[in-house]
Amino acid sequence: MQQREVTDKEGITWTCVQAYAGANGGKTEKATELTKNENNQVPVVCTPGGGAQTVRTKLPGDWINQLSDDELLSKIESEKQNS
Repeated sequence: MQQREVTDKEGITWTCVQAYAGANGGKTEKATELTKNENNQVPVVCTPGGGAQTVRTKLPGDWINQLSDDELLSKIESEKQNS
């Protein structure tokens, strides 16, 4: 299971992982296909250290390698404000 960690300006480290990434075998690919939206975005869960609230968002399918830390943090912040 691939994950990314980013630290925001408040010093909170967020661990982000694609939803269903830990499923066994071909189930991961099937779950990914079923949860992609029309823009090929996948559900991602970002869990903070230090007791802040978990954030759920949709990101491009290649977010793990293509999204910059600043873009990921911006998306987390945006979702925090919308919840």
